[in-house]
Amino acid sequence: MNSIGIVGAGAWGTALALFAHRAGHAVQLWARDPERRLEIAARRENRRLPGVELPKDIELAEDPSMPAAALLLLAVPMQHFRAIAGTILPTGRPLVAAAKGMEVGTGLLPLEILAELHPDTPAAVLAGPNFAAEIAAGLPAAAVLAAADCALRQMLLGALAGPGLRLYGNADPLGVQVGGAAKNVIAIAAGAVIGAGWGENARAALVTRGLAELSRLVEALGGRRETSFGLSGLGDLVLTCTGRASRNFRYGLALGRGEAPCVEGVAEGVATAPALVARAASSSCEVPVAAAVARLLAGEMTLRAAMAELLARPRRDE
Repeated sequence: MNSIGIVGAGAWGTALALFAHRAGHAVQLWARDPERRLEIAARRENRRLPGVELPKDIELAEDPSMPAAALLLLAVPMQHFRAIAGTILPTGRPLVAAAKGMEVGTGLLPLEILAELHPDTPAAVLAGPNFAAEIAAGLPAAAVLAAADCALRQMLLGALAGPGLRLYGNADPLGVQVGGAAKNVIAIAAGAVIGAGWGENARAALVTRGLAELSRLVEALGGRRETSFGLSGLGDLVLTCTGRASRNFRYGLALGRGEAPCVEGVAEGVATAPALVARAASSSCEVPVAAAVARLLAGEMTLRAAMAELLARPRRDE
């Protein structure tokens, strides 16, 4: 049995804690908000996952470093990732990023931030088409565990394997992270299309072209194009652009309806959109769907104007 620490007690972190517990591991869970930690400890339930009981032997930790843990999973919002990761004491244990997005201002991905903060620490990324509530309930799912180092990848696959969640290895952590970031931006666009009443044809076209630009960006940044068609790319894109449990989709849905978005938790695509567009531009990579989302979120264009601009792009072969 491994001792696993989960840094972050949102819906996703709590779901990962429940998964690790079912797999027979000793689990510690750390919440950024001390009041949230006390509430979860007292009620044995996270308000982000109502009705899901947290077993009593999942310990609520006070220290994000959790020195007794053999490895740490960092399941915190992307824009808090650097600050929280910086508080963790490096001990040589593997760090697994379970966050999706790009950092505002730098455009860095989770593992790039970890490389700055903890350059000598082995690190990997966990991603895939996974809604927290379904993982918490033990429903069948699959995810990808990516690390460039084969020995580290195999060790983590063995350590994190458990019932209900099929883990696949991947040697392209950059491509996996780009997929996890870009799909949230595209999901906002997909939600906006449905919210505006433009139909399923429009959503299918947008998702397909979004996948094309996601794969271009992966390749432009040095990843493998084929990664885009795996769990962290196509798989996560389909789920996030169609599932009503997606916060990014619901954010776009409200925009399309002309409503003020009100989404519990963090819609990572909102902050990621401008960072992704800037990083794509630095690699001379066109990302028209993401660029339209960024301009829409910044109030620089209307949804109708964004759609008109996408439809008016120069003719080309697919």
